[in-house]
Amino acid sequence: MNHQQHAISPNQISLKQLGKLWQNNTPIELSTTATELINRCRAYLDQKINTENRAFYGINTGFGILCDVQVSNTDLAQLQHNLLVSHACGMGTEVPTDVVKLMLLLKIQSLSYGYSGVQLATVQRLVDMYNLQILPVVYEQGSLGASGDLAPLSHLSLPLLGLGEVNYKGKRQKSADVLHELGWEPIVLQSKEGLALINGTQFMSAYAVWALLKAKHLLKTANLIAALSLDGFDGRIDAFNPLIHRVRNQKGQQKVAKAIRKYMRGSQIALQPKQQVQDPYSFRCVPQVHGASADTIDMVHKIVEREINAVTDNPNIFVDDDLIVSGGNFHGQPLALNLDFLAIAAAELGSISERRTYKLIGGRQNLPAMLIENGGLNSGLMIPQYTAAAIVSQNKQLCSPASVDSITSSNGQEDHVSMGANAATKCYRVLQNLERVLAIELLTAAQALSLRKKISGLESSQTLENLLDEYRQTVPFLTTDRLLHTDLDASVLFVQNNLGKYF
Repeated sequence: MNHQQHAISPNQISLKQLGKLWQNNTPIELSTTATELINRCRAYLDQKINTENRAFYGINTGFGILCDVQVSNTDLAQLQHNLLVSHACGMGTEVPTDVVKLMLLLKIQSLSYGYSGVQLATVQRLVDMYNLQILPVVYEQGSLGASGDLAPLSHLSLPLLGLGEVNYKGKRQKSADVLHELGWEPIVLQSKEGLALINGTQFMSAYAVWALLKAKHLLKTANLIAALSLDGFDGRIDAFNPLIHRVRNQKGQQKVAKAIRKYMRGSQIALQPKQQVQDPYSFRCVPQVHGASADTIDMVHKIVEREINAVTDNPNIFVDDDLIVSGGNFHGQPLALNLDFLAIAAAELGSISERRTYKLIGGRQNLPAMLIENGGLNSGLMIPQYTAAAIVSQNKQLCSPASVDSITSSNGQEDHVSMGANAATKCYRVLQNLERVLAIELLTAAQALSLRKKISGLESSQTLENLLDEYRQTVPFLTTDRLLHTDLDASVLFVQNNLGKYF
């Protein structure tokens, strides 16, 4: 076994481990145990089909409302082929390739437990696709988040058959052409395999993993930028006193207050006497608001970590118990509810961020209106706040929960669905929007702190001074009006790539 690769095994994988694999492009391989479990389950399934004249859902029957139609053993391979091509009905925006890569990884992990009845060759082909960055073209729309993510997972699986398209070597190509280039034969699906591939929650789960990793980064980002804003506003540090947060006894709140205190330690601005007795809530209640989002992220983390270690196809094959059981592990309700909640928590981080931006440009605390010294001739940072407000309002609209919706499908056989796929794609957009709102606050807070230092002649903390100096190498101080779209784009990239060292 190559020790530079990660071995996919039945052992539980943490979200942190998964994130490192994905972000570092670590090659994967099937462990000896996973290989044995996959082969054992496949052999058991073949034996059952060949020796028992029984109907097993999706193995030798039709699907959905057609589950009572039994299919001849001679047609089982065709049945699975037909399943994939008929269910590849995705539409809309193409799923980002980084999410598709997670889908592949999570599907491999789920199949490795040996409860799905797939061929080893099928799983190995998925592994090879992952390692070579052969990423299927998948579409956002089409999953109800209940019978598995049928449409998106069908598109994920089409390249196994030499069908559909993939992104490979920087361009979109026909899967058949890539298979030919690599000398690969299309996989001939055996009984149950198509169903194992497309019944599952890997579309929702992949978005959930992406969203959680992004949310964790943006929470820390929000704390850091809030500290920058607080000193720019000449806010009071009293509200971050640990005694206050100890008696509230909320874990996230205490962590956020501690982080803000750390970022502001040694700030001359924070220690100078203040004119105001209290600050507005958007400054004073950062621990309470950010902390509530932090606690939500932690709760969602636990649910998603269970899901990425789960078997979510149907039916499930239990070799030791001599059972093939049809159930509903593909139903996405656990993810749907939590993705809705995660989106709300992220939107609230953006909502309070925009309020800090609004306060900073308001001409308060001896700062010039719009944070520009020659206002009137110059509009300064007036309109970035408009942009932040528009984005925050869009997030509010996106936070209408998907999980309370349902619609009957398959002639009533599938009469309650989770809409978890819609929750997932909405959450993705909310987090992208949050990143932009925080980038606008960073632009505003940096301008405010630079002016504050000029007004007071005092320094901020070493952490915030270093952050401001580094940011100024990317976005200069605003003395007169200039094209601010360029600054906003640069701020987004700075948030994405430059803040980790400060956390």
